[in-house]
Amino acid sequence: MTAQLRLVLGDQLSPGLASLADAVPGRDLILLAEVAREATYVRHHKKKIAFIFAAMRQFARELEAAGHTVRYVPITDPDNAGDLLGEVRRALAGRADLTGLVLTRCGEWRLDSQMRDWEHELPVPVELREDDRFICSHARFAAFARGRKQLRMEYFYREMRRETGLLMDGDQPAGGRWNYDAENRAALPAGTLGPQRRWAAPDAITDRAIADVAARFPDHFGDLEPFLFATTRTDAEAIAADFIARILPGFGDHQDAMVEGQPWLWHAVLSMYLNVGLLDPLALCRQAEAAYRSGAAPLNAVEGFIRQILGWREYVRGIYWTFMPDYAGLNALEARGRLPDFYWTGRTDLNCIAQVVGETRRHAFAHHIQRLMITGNFALLAGIDPVAVNDWYLSVYADAFEWVELPNTHGMALFADGGLMASKPYAASGAYIDRMSDYCAGCRYDVKAKAGPKACPFNYLYWDFIGRNEPRLRGNMRLANPLATWRRFTPARQAGIQADAARFLKASGIA
Repeated sequence: MTAQLRLVLGDQLSPGLASLADAVPGRDLILLAEVAREATYVRHHKKKIAFIFAAMRQFARELEAAGHTVRYVPITDPDNAGDLLGEVRRALAGRADLTGLVLTRCGEWRLDSQMRDWEHELPVPVELREDDRFICSHARFAAFARGRKQLRMEYFYREMRRETGLLMDGDQPAGGRWNYDAENRAALPAGTLGPQRRWAAPDAITDRAIADVAARFPDHFGDLEPFLFATTRTDAEAIAADFIARILPGFGDHQDAMVEGQPWLWHAVLSMYLNVGLLDPLALCRQAEAAYRSGAAPLNAVEGFIRQILGWREYVRGIYWTFMPDYAGLNALEARGRLPDFYWTGRTDLNCIAQVVGETRRHAFAHHIQRLMITGNFALLAGIDPVAVNDWYLSVYADAFEWVELPNTHGMALFADGGLMASKPYAASGAYIDRMSDYCAGCRYDVKAKAGPKACPFNYLYWDFIGRNEPRLRGNMRLANPLATWRRFTPARQAGIQADAARFLKASGIA
């Protein structure tokens, strides 16, 4: 009796995975392998690697409990081949009855292109199946994109709402509006504490994965402790249910707030579970909608939460697969600066960056506004090379897989795609950071000062960015006011701004 080898990747930990749909317990062989190449092609955060390895090990047990035969290769196996193709070859060599390899397409262009060549390198046929765990298929996004000059998320999101029926009353959006983002931008009043959160205590399997990562990747960025993330489906679903019941009602109002010493606030912190397959995106959206329909959560909170999944998550995946591989090489603003060391060390007098990098180091997490308007905004203003910035984001966050990380960083944070995703660069001075956070109070720089060594660098870097890119941005109507303001500055003021920026960028090792 012939059998199939079925390879499952570290972000494919779903029992309903396409390549497992027809797996026969006791006959087919399911392969999961922790390989150095996937852990090191960028220097992933230690906690990210531990999370994925632990979740893989837990999923192997889940499959075995369902009667499947699993071949699991830990990073500590002395015969570990170090890459996925090598482990597939080892598995095939050990089972003469394996007559084919079944794969679900992976989420990253790099690995997907490699897998497409495996049929020429292996002694058995290779079947590649589409990943149907997403709400929007590749074909469906292609239909949305066809004939459009600009691919705005808002229009895609409305189509997804209509097709899924989420937050729809007949053919109209619940509450009469599609988007409640304007109600989700309130600063957090001083002294307000975010809610207590439910976490998952590491079990023996997770503890072993943490120890293996500590021994195998000691020089990688980030802390392993405290380890708070769920690594089983049961725990991830319990954390999601707790979020829906207790935290979602406050999710909307303060989505954009940033508070020193409070990394979580009302954020969901569920994206890493979605991205490795421990949670189902459509099911999670329906749970949130049920909270609104029952009166347990307000519409602005639920709409904002669903928009992040049904809108942004599905949209950026569509952008990634529509425009790769060329998308990764775009550099519309011709940014060439070096990524400064403080993105890794957190040692900088810029308190906002020190806080965000410190939380990233400890938790492999920062919420979306910290990523967009602190580290992303700084990289945009300072003109840092998009390749270096993308590698950093991909490395440091537990939820970062290239299909979701690259468009968010390249398109939204850096405007490197020239406006394919965003209608304008998300550039902001220190005033925005002061309004939406308490970071400026603890900073040695003066957020009110516009020039000189004591001024907040975001202030003069903002205007230097406008002036430096004026020829590239002059046709963008959303920047008409700042561009006109820059032109009204006297030559002396423009020169002063440029001198302050040059001094800071040189001292920071960027220029």
